[in-house]
Amino acid sequence: MESGWLLVLIFGLIAILAAIGTVQTFKNKEVLGFLFNFGTFAIFGGFAVATAITQGFPPTLH
Repeated sequence: MESGWLLVLIFGLIAILAAIGTVQTFKNKEVLGFLFNFGTFAIFGGFAVATAITQGFPPTLH
């Protein structure tokens, strides 16, 4: 599958934005926002790592 690197990029960007949101909501003491942002960070960060491991990053040329 050639779109593996694109999935890693998209999942990684979402995880980075969720990490930024997690820090901001933690500073503002917003519990629900913190939970949703941290959950998003954990899930999409895990997807990014798992996709990079299974699909290979950087992609190899065949």
